[in-house]
Amino acid sequence: MKTILAPIDFSAISKTVVKSAAELARSLTARLVLLHVVQPPVITSEYGAVMTNIQEIVALSEKTAARHLALMEHKLKAAGFEVSTVLLTGSPRFHIVDQARKLEAYYVVLGSHGHSALYDLLAGSTASGVLKKSPCPVVVIPPLSKKKTRR
Repeated sequence: MKTILAPIDFSAISKTVVKSAAELARSLTARLVLLHVVQPPVITSEYGAVMTNIQEIVALSEKTAARHLALMEHKLKAAGFEVSTVLLTGSPRFHIVDQARKLEAYYVVLGSHGHSALYDLLAGSTASGVLKKSPCPVVVIPPLSKKKTRR
């Protein structure tokens, strides 16, 4: 059976990513795998005293993410989808590409936040990194546009 991998970060675009991935899964009679990667905070040596709290922060993030994933999984199963979830900790780019390989994903469907070129240069873009290394086609959902108001 084909697999659609949908990495999500629970930001505003995640609902659109899941909806698009679900539509693709339905059209291809594929199973859907929702992936969330908890990214531990980066700490410099100046903040060494704070490092004792890092494990607690990561554990809380994992617990919260697990609840969100379970809720999404339940809703999708109720809608008739074959779906599972994966929760990992580390580098999102690495884990997304790694899971795409392990699952032999047919497609990866992920969102773009539309950060500036400077942000992408300094922090890197997950979507860009996945596009460069993915073993399968990648569908990138563009950032949500802000609703324009008329005067």
